[in-house]
Amino acid sequence: MADQQILLKTLLQQRHWQTYKTFCKEYDKAAKSVDSTLQGKWPSRAQLHRWLSGELKGLPYSDHCRVLETMFPGRTAEELFSPNGSQVPPPRSDAEPPRNADPAAEVGPAPQMADVTAVFSSRSAFASAYPPSALFDTAREISAAGLSLNVLCQSYPDHRLKRLLENGTRIRCLFLDPKGTAIRAREDEEGYEDGTLVTLTTLNISMLTRLKARLAPEAADLLELRVYDETIRFNILIVDGATCVVQPYLPQARGVDSPTIVINDNTAADGLFPVFDQVFTSMWERSRPV
Repeated sequence: MADQQILLKTLLQQRHWQTYKTFCKEYDKAAKSVDSTLQGKWPSRAQLHRWLSGELKGLPYSDHCRVLETMFPGRTAEELFSPNGSQVPPPRSDAEPPRNADPAAEVGPAPQMADVTAVFSSRSAFASAYPPSALFDTAREISAAGLSLNVLCQSYPDHRLKRLLENGTRIRCLFLDPKGTAIRAREDEEGYEDGTLVTLTTLNISMLTRLKARLAPEAADLLELRVYDETIRFNILIVDGATCVVQPYLPQARGVDSPTIVINDNTAADGLFPVFDQVFTSMWERSRPV
């Protein structure tokens, strides 16, 4: 049983619906045909993880079962939540054939990689492969936590940030408090004696504050600035709730020298995305507004 997985998880991987946002989109399509009042009532990210990890005892609520059976014609809820390993039993003969019959499509991410899609030895190597314009130009939501957040404040032009906000993009920025004790501890660790990190972080916060003041009220509300005063461990960037960039802070090393990990949300995998999504959320809840 240890190497078996829930059939629902296998089918999501087969159809490339394993990211949470894609799952919710497909869930809504099926819900519309079942009962329009069920639209938007998809499971939470945590609930879906329990479904796919086999932790669920019994079956979900009946409405969820109805929608899932519509998403996967020919499968009963009992079948969808049964362990089946990597083998997908054929649906009942009266069902539609699977949309994707390509055997290669059944192969999900390598188990040892989970939802990690790229690793770079430094931030500069990451920036070459993922320039800020590629990350942000079409984003609808950006959440960033770290020290000075240079990727947003120094590497991405003001006028593009302004355009994003005016077009409805939500941006949350969480800085290490330039008036706190943690940033001075980090300066000591990196060998700065002249307040370099304090000055840079203060400058970046000021830049975004000025930008916010130039925006119309509805756009200004979309730019949230907060600070925290805790030992810094990670620089976290989450774009559209789907791509997460994580950079650990190493002892006695500048942030630019940090290795960088790119994670793409894959709810069907036991991955790292929900881990760092929760780290950001908990830090944000403990922070204070600028």
